[in-house]
Amino acid sequence: MHQSDTLPPPPNPSIAEPRVLSVIPPMTQLNTPYPSTAYLTGFLRSRGMAAVQEDLALALILQLLSVDGLRAIGDCIDALPASQHSPLVQAFAEQLPRYLATIAPTLAFLQGRDATLAHRIAGRSFLPEGPRFDSLEVYVDDDGGDPVAWAFGALGVQDRARHLATLYLNDIADVLRDAVDPRFEFVRYAESLAMSQPTFEPLAAALAAPHNLVDRTLHSLTLAALERHKPNVVLVSVPFPGAVYAAFRIAQTIKAQDPSIVTVLGGGFVNTELRELTEPRVFDCFDFVTLDAGERPLLALLEHLAGKRSASRLVRTFHRPAGEVRYRNFIEPEVAFTEVGTPTWDGLPLDRYLSLLDMLNPMHRLWSDGRWNKLTVAQGCYWKKCSFCDVSLDYISRYETAGAELLADRIEAIVAETGQTGFHFVDEAAPPKALKTLAAELRRRDTAISWWGNIRFEKSFTPALCQQLADSGCIAISGGLEVASDRLLALMKKGVTVDQVARVTKAFSDAGILVHAYLMYGFPTQTVQDTVDALEYVRQLFAAGCIQSGFFHRFACTVHSPVGRDPAAYGITLQPLPPVSFAKNDIGFIDPTGVDHDALGVGLKKAIYNFMHGIGLDEDVRSWFDFSVPKTRVARQRIARALAAPA
Repeated sequence: MHQSDTLPPPPNPSIAEPRVLSVIPPMTQLNTPYPSTAYLTGFLRSRGMAAVQEDLALALILQLLSVDGLRAIGDCIDALPASQHSPLVQAFAEQLPRYLATIAPTLAFLQGRDATLAHRIAGRSFLPEGPRFDSLEVYVDDDGGDPVAWAFGALGVQDRARHLATLYLNDIADVLRDAVDPRFEFVRYAESLAMSQPTFEPLAAALAAPHNLVDRTLHSLTLAALERHKPNVVLVSVPFPGAVYAAFRIAQTIKAQDPSIVTVLGGGFVNTELRELTEPRVFDCFDFVTLDAGERPLLALLEHLAGKRSASRLVRTFHRPAGEVRYRNFIEPEVAFTEVGTPTWDGLPLDRYLSLLDMLNPMHRLWSDGRWNKLTVAQGCYWKKCSFCDVSLDYISRYETAGAELLADRIEAIVAETGQTGFHFVDEAAPPKALKTLAAELRRRDTAISWWGNIRFEKSFTPALCQQLADSGCIAISGGLEVASDRLLALMKKGVTVDQVARVTKAFSDAGILVHAYLMYGFPTQTVQDTVDALEYVRQLFAAGCIQSGFFHRFACTVHSPVGRDPAAYGITLQPLPPVSFAKNDIGFIDPTGVDHDALGVGLKKAIYNFMHGIGLDEDVRSWFDFSVPKTRVARQRIARALAAPA
């Protein structure tokens, strides 16, 4: 038995009084902070600890998208051989003076600090226009009129300008990708280095490579954050694979600057993909890696660092004593959902986030437009049966609620702190009963907020409840229709039918609430006929005004889902995985149907994009595919009849 198993380390005076810095690494969102640091900072402060937070994702983008940042991009282009100048890069270099003149005012406009600039941007003569603006030509009227007038009308100058400014930033991101870092994206930065990578080798090679402009910028921002806050513990929360590379770069910088600073890795990516971690090189950058809800592991870790708890009593934590990766999970009660405290955004630059408008669809824009306070109505999922979902993991399987009064108290505290009344409830599926009582409490207090969130399209959402939610401030909801097929919905254990979804979504729409449907293709045993029929259902739902937005996701089998755990029950065979020392989540499978789902996906995405813009709703769904597919078996008026039938 290792000595570290039985004895605490010598007390470290610097860690006996922790100064915790929680960091959002690039890339997450640009319009609003990812909520993990706000949750952890609020929790630690509720326990009387010194805790601060930084959004290095936003800081990185604002530095790159500055006059100095664009000049640095220009220098990178000048250093490239002329043979490596793509047409996009060459056009940017030629127009660099215009980009330098427009970048600062454009960011100020997107941050809500210079609304009057909208008139110049909307006039199409202020911003330099690259290839991203070609997408506007899709909307040219038959008479050759203004390509975006149909969406915004004569008075929508602010939204027209925001959409054009977003295209302008996307052009710059494309230049960064061509000239500086081929892995760069505003959201999924270097995602392939981490997502379901069985070994650490690709990430290790990237981390060993010389710094490019993005790396150098992030390095400087990290050092500045350390100087500002002087932490002795840094928590790096990684929600997605597209934030992993930057998270390791941040930790690399911290360890090079001051090895005594304790670095801790956690977040959604870790919780799903690093549950079988054995790779010791991870711990060259991070001292500890924690799983699942962070409150209890963090309390145990801080006690350990203060010499009050042995390593053997760490909770859901990996570390590397004596060069060997070990997992500790001393069983202790979780911190109750009612006791996690109120999230705080104190310290985050709320006036510097960018309200972008990638898509003209009014529902779809909520993900990138506007600064939303993120809050959870209930911990976990009350349904936790869907066969494609990671229902075995803590963030879904452990379901806890809080009373309406406590939730309303949290909402009012957040509004008082931020001065902003928009909320995004980030539940896996907000329970109808909890939403009903919360809506009643908000109305009782006359609390004026706007909110949206994710639900299941279940029959509990009656027209009366939908109207009650609208009266409390609900402006939009999203939910999973997945594969619009009763056979496949039953196989998925969704607990809903297509007809039921139609009635529930229509009830929300009739109450003035926008509806987004999560859709899926490529589920086990799904045939081409199933896919065509599903698209016909979706077309009818759009045409009937049941849904206003949707997105088709390619089904991915994960090791933690019922499909991954019992593939035979779904008619598939899993492909063997290589030995895993790092990330493990997605797993390939063989479906005896042999359908080319990727080819079908092109047509599905083309169709849904057009449906969201009100285009092609009367066309035969076969027209969206570039190859022959069977005629739909769904009756043309199927959804209309479902809406007319008694519930």
